Amino acid sequence: MTLVDRARPWLKAHPLALDAALAFGVLLCMVVSSFADPHGPNGPTFGTRTPGLRSLVLMTLAAVALVLRRRRPMPVLACTGALAAVELCLGAPPAPVAMSAVVALYTVAAHTDRPTTYRVGVLTIVVLTGTAMLFGAPPWYSQEHLGVFAWTGLAAAVGDAVRSRRAFIDAIRERAERAEHGREEEARRRVAEERLRIARDLHDVVAHHIALVNVQAGVAAHVMDKRPDQAKEALAHVREASRSALGELRATVGLLRQSGDPAAPTEPAPGLAVLDDLLGGFRRAGLPVELARTDHSPLPASVDLAAYRVIQEALTNVRKHAGPGARAEVSVVRVGPNTEITVIDNGTGGAESDGGGHGLLGMRERVTALGGRCTAGPRYGGGFRVQAILPVEAAGSEAQGEGSS
Repeated sequence: MTLVDRARPWLKAHPLALDAALAFGVLLCMVVSSFADPHGPNGPTFGTRTPGLRSLVLMTLAAVALVLRRRRPMPVLACTGALAAVELCLGAPPAPVAMSAVVALYTVAAHTDRPTTYRVGVLTIVVLTGTAMLFGAPPWYSQEHLGVFAWTGLAAAVGDAVRSRRAFIDAIRERAERAEHGREEEARRRVAEERLRIARDLHDVVAHHIALVNVQAGVAAHVMDKRPDQAKEALAHVREASRSALGELRATVGLLRQSGDPAAPTEPAPGLAVLDDLLGGFRRAGLPVELARTDHSPLPASVDLAAYRVIQEALTNVRKHAGPGARAEVSVVRVGPNTEITVIDNGTGGAESDGGGHGLLGMRERVTALGGRCTAGPRYGGGFRVQAILPVEAAGSEAQGEGSS
């Protein structure tokens, strides 16, 4: 690391020290330049003239004013400009006090806006150049006046360019920060969506199987003493339902594993291909279920899983809330580009009447995520009805697009 690299953080933390060092450097330049005579016999010569006391005082005052150039840019420019004008009027030849006004004008241009730079720059050029041409010792057409004009104009132009570059860099940095913030927001949104999806899957799995376990355990407890064979059969159903629940939970939790963890189960996600097994489980739990299915064509994986979960959750609600003696009917029908899933029952209770409400909400979220519609409500004449309309063609085209990409 160089000395400049080590000193840069300290100078940024102490700008007044940097300005004092710059003012001292400008003072040295003005004093050294004042020993040069531009009108020597053979051109400009050095050491043939010495600055007067008045010129030294003016140069010192102008340099001291530059220490506050960033804190008070306009007053510093007015002060240095006035001192330079005085030296141009009285000096013969004048000392280069205008050098301090050039630095002050650069500071104003670098820390203000462009209209201010134009107005102040033109005023400074006119005042200094006009004073040198009208009241200076050299004739009005002297090249020294052209030098004053050129240096003040250059200071305004360079200061405006530096300000524009800083604004451009700040704009780029702001856009980068906004983009980074947008990426973080998108990551948080994706995490929230994934968390919601996992919670929905866990609810679907747990609610279904625990409801079956609860029913079969109640049956076993009721007939344990009088009909042990039936109790044994009910306990077998409990064991089967719990095994299925553990398998589906293991498959769902396996999605959360990191690379390097033990391999997750490779069983396919449930779908309408195992619908008969699902309905058989409900029938063994004491819920008569009839199936009317006209659509046996393969569905996209997301639609197939959503249809299975809707039927599973709807029948679980029937088993939990429809009351004794309830019957359910399930229909899977293909209507144009959509697959319609309908589950009805003739029970006396309302779905999720115990106040949970997460099952119906999860069904609606799952179906809506696929661009479909899900409705649920009481039937005319008693019972409850759940209907989900799942777009098949749109989901299929999206799956193909992801596969091709």
